[in-house]
Amino acid sequence: MARIQITPNLDIDENEIEEQFVLASGPGGQNVNKVATAVQVRFDVARSPSLPDDLRAHLGRLAGRRMSKDGILVITARRFRTQDRNRADARERLIELIKRASTPAKPRKKTRPSKAAKRRRLDEKGARSRLKRMRATPKGE
Repeated sequence: MARIQITPNLDIDENEIEEQFVLASGPGGQNVNKVATAVQVRFDVARSPSLPDDLRAHLGRLAGRRMSKDGILVITARRFRTQDRNRADARERLIELIKRASTPAKPRKKTRPSKAAKRRRLDEKGARSRLKRMRATPKGE
């Protein structure tokens, strides 16, 4: 049972990843019509025993459209002309995405604008207002 190392304390079983080779579009000459060089890597995030629950949720948010409603993450790699390079590229992208999801998000600190910043904003609004008032056609003429 080979395992793919993500972080020092997180790894996933290689059997959890499903690879499917498909025809790629783009450059490749005559090979593009007869050799399936693009790869689709599918990883079932929802049912993976290797991932903790909080990581699953964060991974789902990061994956966006790449994640199906069933919780299956699909990564398509077709950047290169060979199966091996596309396969390695897809795996690297999967590992990188899981690494990004494993680092906790920095908590947001509430900030307030300073008095000087508020004053500057209001002064700029007043100046813009005066400029626009001067452009208007005079009333009474």
